[in-house]
Formats: sequence, structure tokens, C-alpha cells
Amino acid sequence: MPVKKVAAIHDMSGFGRCSLTVILPVLSVMGAQCCPLPTAYLSTHMAGFPGFTFKDLTDQFTPVTDHWKSLDLRFDAIYSGFLASVEQIGLIKNFISRFKEKDTLVLVDPVMGDNGKPYSTYTPEMCAQMGTLADDATLITPNLTEAAILLGKPFSDAPRDEKGTRAWLELLSNHGKRSVVITGVSFDHTALGAASLDVKSGIVHFAMTPWLGSAVHGTGDLFAAVLLGGLLRGDCLGDACQTAANFVHNCIALFIRDKLPTREGVPFEAILKNLR
Repeated sequence: MPVKKVAAIHDMSGFGRCSLTVILPVLSVMGAQCCPLPTAYLSTHMAGFPGFTFKDLTDQFTPVTDHWKSLDLRFDAIYSGFLASVEQIGLIKNFISRFKEKDTLVLVDPVMGDNGKPYSTYTPEMCAQMGTLADDATLITPNLTEAAILLGKPFSDAPRDEKGTRAWLELLSNHGKRSVVITGVSFDHTALGAASLDVKSGIVHFAMTPWLGSAVHGTGDLFAAVLLGGLLRGDCLGDACQTAANFVHNCIALFIRDKLPTREGVPFEAILKNLR
């Protein structure tokens, strides 16, 4: 069986485990070919590293897209994450229109913020336009902050129980046009995980793991990459979410055990083989 190809449209941070430095090894070990289209290059990620460099790569989108199209490349999945400019949203929509086929999985991780606030680089215009990119997705994976932004609701309205979470999943599905995974879901501070709605089956699933009391940068990218790898293997959305939640939980447990610096991310390399 041919190896499945993923066009991964994300930033790359040279140090600090996140984005493409996480996505590339995860998808590879899970049997998929990751073809990166970097949105920006940073010397480190932006959380906890003062003085980082930032190179916007917007000018490379059209040449790369045109070259890949001239090669007649075909992708089983298109996966977008952190974006460097509002212009990139339109360029990714163009990329999707040129490469999406009937069975192409389009995963949009609408990276915009966390803990109730947008990231400093995300303007109101970018946040508004992110909703139009999500319209082209077959699956979106917002955290609770991003879910609130997409729905135009205050973060204080974020659901704190299963009933409310189910309601937000339905709203985010855009009238049943796309599946949804909301990450960072917690109801009683003893468990943390993700809630998913598979619009094809109508099944809602809660993939929860024990709360370890620590939030670490880059785990959202890690979760989404494992989720995508599972879906490309043929797992249903609920099972893929549970695999991703379990893997992230185990990585955080290692992070806590080894007393690692938060800004360096979780040591996923130690158990990457478990995803084979």
C-alpha cells in the first residue's frame, strides 16, 4: 500500500518542541510522509524565549504551491496550523482548492490563542479570517479559547460539562459540514482531554486522561499530529482522539518525572516508538 502523504502547513521553531519539529517525526513513525510547507521560521517558539528570531515565509507559498502542482503531487491530508500573516489564510485556501480531492482530509488547527486570550501575533482580522479557513476543513481542532473565538463567544461562556460541550461541538460543526475536536476539555480538574464529534457517524466521544497538574507548550501540536496519524491509519475519530490523549498524557508524565523546563516541551522522543 502506498505511503500516505500529508501537506503540513505550519511554522518551524528551531528549538522548543512544537509545530513541525513535532509533526514530522510523529507522522513519519505512524507511517505517513510529511511534506512541510513552512509558514515561518523561528529560532525558538514564542513562549518563554526572549529575543527569538522570526522569518515570515509568506513569499514562498505561491512558488511552492505552483511547483508541487506542476509535479502532480497528491495529498491524502492537508494540515494547517500556526500562521504568520493574514495573507497566508487566503494562500492556504487557494492551496486547498488546488489540491483537495474527494477523499482528502483537510485538518485545520485554528491556532489563535490559549487561556482565554489570542496570541500577540494574531490580530482581530486574522482571527476573523481564520473562520473562513475553517470553513474549508473536514476536521477542526480548536482548544477552548479558539472555539470561543470561532463562535464569537466570550471565553467565560466556555462549557464546563458534557452537555455544554456537546452543544459547542454541534455549533462548531457548521451545520454538520465538518467534524470537530475540542482540546483542553476538563470538567472537574481531575481529568483533561478532548471532546470530538464525528459528523459522519454522529458519535460524540470524550477522550479523557488523569490531570497531572501541568500544562506544557507544544502538546496541542503533538495531540493533533497523533490524531491525524491515527485517522490516516483508518482509526475512527474517537479512537484516534483517545490514542492522541493517551500519548500526550504519557509524555507529560515523563516531563514531570524528569523535571524538565516547561519551555522545552515534552520529551516525546523517548516513547515515539509506541506510536508504530
